[in-house]
Amino acid sequence: MINGAIFDLDGTLLDSMFIWDTFGEEYLRTLGKDPKENLTETFKTFTLEQAAEYYREHYGVTLSVEEIVDGVNEMVAEIYRTKVTLKDGVRAFLEGLRAQGVKMCVATVTDRAIVEDVLVSLGIRDFFVEILTCAELGCNKETPHIYRAALEVLGTKKDETVVFEDALHALITAKKDGFKVAAVYDRHERHQTQMKENGDYYITNYETAKI
Repeated sequence: MINGAIFDLDGTLLDSMFIWDTFGEEYLRTLGKDPKENLTETFKTFTLEQAAEYYREHYGVTLSVEEIVDGVNEMVAEIYRTKVTLKDGVRAFLEGLRAQGVKMCVATVTDRAIVEDVLVSLGIRDFFVEILTCAELGCNKETPHIYRAALEVLGTKKDETVVFEDALHALITAKKDGFKVAAVYDRHERHQTQMKENGDYYITNYETAKI
C-alpha cells in the first residue's frame, strides 16, 4: 500500500536534464575561464553550492558561493520558463495518485524559486503539499536527509512511501535508508541496469507505469 510519494524534479517529473549538460562549462566561460575537464560529470552528485565551491577552489573564481549560485540560476531560469516540459504521462500519473489519496511532495537540488515557477507554469504545483530543496536543508542526495525531511512533511510511514528518482546515486541513497524506490528512466543516466536492479519499480514511461 502506497500513501506517500517523494518526487525528484529534473529528469523525473521534468524533461529538463539537457539544461545541465553544459551549464558547468558555459558558466565558467562567462567568467573568462576555460574548463579543464568534463564539469557535467564532475558535478553529477553536487549541489549548486558544492559546484560553486569547486569553481572557487579549482578555478580561482573569486566570487562568493552565493554570487555564483545566483549567476547560474539566472542563466538557467529562462530555459526552465520557456523550454522545459513535463515527461510524458506525468500529469495523468499524478492525478491517479491523488485520486488514491497519496500525499506528494518534491525533493530537489534545484533552486526553490525556479521550481515554484516551473511547476506553476506547467500546471502541476497543486499536486504537491511541499517543495524541499537541498540548498535550504544544507545537504545533497548522497545522504538521506532530504528524504527524511520529506517523509516528516508527508506524515506517512517509510515503508508506505515511494521515492521517485532518475539518478542512480540518489536512488541508492533512498533505498539504503529503507524507502521503496521507483527508478525513472532518463536518457542522461547511463546506468540503467543498476537502476533496474535497485528499484522496487522501474518506470520507462508514466503513461504505462503502475505503482
